[in-house]
Amino acid sequence: MTQRPALRLFFGLLMCAALPAQAANASAEQAAAWREQARALEHGEGVTRDPEAAVALYCQAAVAGDTMARYNLGWIYANGRGVARDDAQAAYFFQLAADQGDEPSRRMLASVGPPARKPACVAQIQATQQAAAKRAVEAADIEAVDTRYKALIHNAQRRQIYAIVQRLAPEYGIHPALAVALIRAESNFDPQAISEKNAQGLMQLIPETAARFQVKKPFDPEQNIRGGMSYLRWLLAYFQGDVDLTVAAYNAGEGTVNRFGGVPPYPETRGYLKRIREVFNLPTHPFDQRITAPSPMLRAVLAKPRT
Repeated sequence: MTQRPALRLFFGLLMCAALPAQAANASAEQAAAWREQARALEHGEGVTRDPEAAVALYCQAAVAGDTMARYNLGWIYANGRGVARDDAQAAYFFQLAADQGDEPSRRMLASVGPPARKPACVAQIQATQQAAAKRAVEAADIEAVDTRYKALIHNAQRRQIYAIVQRLAPEYGIHPALAVALIRAESNFDPQAISEKNAQGLMQLIPETAARFQVKKPFDPEQNIRGGMSYLRWLLAYFQGDVDLTVAAYNAGEGTVNRFGGVPPYPETRGYLKRIREVFNLPTHPFDQRITAPSPMLRAVLAKPRT
């Protein structure tokens, strides 16, 4: 599947507003409201009777800590009220309520046997909560990256360069922060930079790379950035979005990364990777698999621990 749509995460992560994701932080009032909605659905009070929907809402309230919802779910499963009788699931919810000091639940435990490990509805809600928490962490990481790279754009020349990066980044599917991090590490924003190995311009394209990506004027900022982003896009596809491998290959070549089965042990490359991480420290980046086939060494490379 093409991964380019995931680039939208970098411009504002969309947080899921689905009901299950709210259970962990629900107030007692919200949990009680879910329980009352469930009760109405269970008994058909003012609404069409729907046992399945009632169980889902009771479970939502139970995960949020509502004692009565836990008891009611235990009763439903213990008596097969609109669901298949399941003493183990009944015991699970009775145990939760009993742990909160609910005496009727404690008494019911004696008649239903040992509890189930975790009912499916609880597992599903908790998985949704974990996914929402992960998205929140990702959003915070992306916000931190944006703060770091934009702090580097502090004079007129850098603002001109950044304007080019910002305009071209969506075209190539590259986060502007990654491009800015590379420009800083490669040339320190000097369009006329030349290395001892004859790497040229802002993104330090060697003549072979410039020719590979149709860059005729390597000291022209826009052409150079286009060439660098084209190479980055290719490397991201080749290494399936792995930022460390992509950055190491930009510095030392994709063949070198394949040969060493990961980031090569060269001090220059390790130092280069450290400089990039100072600005862009996200472990993965969206990629477009239509650009090129993945590295034949990729499975073995990604299985190795990073240093």
